Amino acid sequence: MPELPEVETTRCGITPHVKGQKISQVTIRHFQLRWPIQDDLASVLQLQTIHSIERRAKYLLFKCDSGTLIIHLGMSGSLQIVSESDPIAKHAHLDIRCGNDLILRFTDPRRFGAVLWTSEPIEQHTLLKHLGPEPLSDDFSADYLYKITRNRRTTIKTFIMNGQHVVGVGNIYANEALFLAGIHPKTLAGKLSKKKSECLVPVIKNVLKKAIEAGGTTLKDFRNSDGKPGYFAQQLHVYGREGEACTQCGTAISHYKEAQRATYFCPECQPR
Repeated sequence: MPELPEVETTRCGITPHVKGQKISQVTIRHFQLRWPIQDDLASVLQLQTIHSIERRAKYLLFKCDSGTLIIHLGMSGSLQIVSESDPIAKHAHLDIRCGNDLILRFTDPRRFGAVLWTSEPIEQHTLLKHLGPEPLSDDFSADYLYKITRNRRTTIKTFIMNGQHVVGVGNIYANEALFLAGIHPKTLAGKLSKKKSECLVPVIKNVLKKAIEAGGTTLKDFRNSDGKPGYFAQQLHVYGREGEACTQCGTAISHYKEAQRATYFCPECQPR
């Protein structure tokens, strides 16, 4: 599933090709995604200029003349820049042709992604208004994390994966950050010390920054805007490495499921 680093990698990849471009044509092949694409979206987007592409959590926000196009990649979606001569894949649901004759193509085999339009202030959109701070922003600090975890009885791994607390810390990156911070994933959020908060926050930021630099993490479906996989998977310390030797101490990596998500940790480096 594309997480924050994969979405940010996509944003950076497509921006030079579509920013400032006027939309000349929109082709919608499949309207039934996670939420149905509105019937008149093609006519709404026609001749609008894409002024900027921003990211909020895992949502890509295309700021246009009269509103914002919101795209979510879902579990298997991708946005790629293609030309008219490129073959149309089976799951290519949406094409946005720009004035430079390049096409922004949204492909999503599982159809859990979303393509939505709003003319309202984007920060008030129902999908965005309750989100927590961006993890790479100054708003996500050790003081903030320590304050909001007080008296919380959920585990720290589940807590930092909750988008109302902080956005974009997906399962892979939560596993990696907790390992590097030496925190057991079953630690109760309310038991997180100030010292551990001061350790965990910069580690989360660093893990996400490195993943963005590596182009994201490819496990199954994700591809960058140029069709290439991300390479952060080559740097993983614990995720997907059950039974393998810890990169720091050599102890076998353990695995369990929490809230139906795979959790990996080193029993030695992350004691309870």
